[in-house]
Amino acid sequence: MVQEKQSDRQQRLDNFLQAVEAAQKLQDDIIKYGLEAAHLYCDDVDGDWLDTWGEDEDEQQSFVELVINFLQSDDLVAVRVRKQLKDKPLQKIAVKLEKCLSLSEQEDQIFAVKNVLADSVAITETNRGISNKIYEIELLDLAEELLEKLKEIFEQHN
Repeated sequence: MVQEKQSDRQQRLDNFLQAVEAAQKLQDDIIKYGLEAAHLYCDDVDGDWLDTWGEDEDEQQSFVELVINFLQSDDLVAVRVRKQLKDKPLQKIAVKLEKCLSLSEQEDQIFAVKNVLADSVAITETNRGISNKIYEIELLDLAEELLEKLKEIFEQHN
């Protein structure tokens, strides 16, 4: 265990030193070459990147809008989600759900969606115990169903 911590610390230190060296090289190149140093670090300096700036954000926004439309629909999962979320703003929920989809592991996605759904409810003393376990299972089932719907929306959008 101690060996793992030391190797982890050493690895982080090595990564930090590499980042400092890269920053120093960048600074030296800027001093040496001026604005032309950008050509050393960017492949498409003269391209249309400035003209297309923000297009990815438009795609993300449209996906969020699709999720909001779904959450407002009469789909049984959407109705259950709205009931769970109560009066939470759908825009914020849709953004959080979109972030859940960006996780690489499906299990992580499911638990992230479950956490989004669970954030809306404070568990009281009377909800603890057996009823709390049942609630957790139902919440996990809803999260799985919602994740399935979100993936369908994402696939149809792309």
